[in-house]
Amino acid sequence: MNNAKMWLVVSPTVGVPIFLGAVAVGSFAVHLQVVKNTSWVSDFLQGVPMGTGDKVAAAAVVDESVLKAAQVSYAVPSAEGLEVTVVLPDGSSVQALLQPTGGAGSPPLITH
Repeated sequence: MNNAKMWLVVSPTVGVPIFLGAVAVGSFAVHLQVVKNTSWVSDFLQGVPMGTGDKVAAAAVVDESVLKAAQVSYAVPSAEGLEVTVVLPDGSSVQALLQPTGGAGSPPLITH
């Protein structure tokens, strides 16, 4: 032990409980900050699906004034789904095929 002479000054019956108490207080402080500063812990403790709180926090952080949005030029229904032509902010265009996820509770592809 590197600091063996410490026990000549401080009795082990006093020093060991103080050391273990300091470890316990430090551990409690760290865990308290984790609970206070993360959303996934509260989600886990409440039985909510993980990441539910992150979506709300991430949406609040996005500054939409600096985003350049793409625009849909046209959408054509097809047998596979919905063919969409998207005009990107730089002027180029991209085609995408949107397919439904299936199932009775699936959301519609287009809402007006």
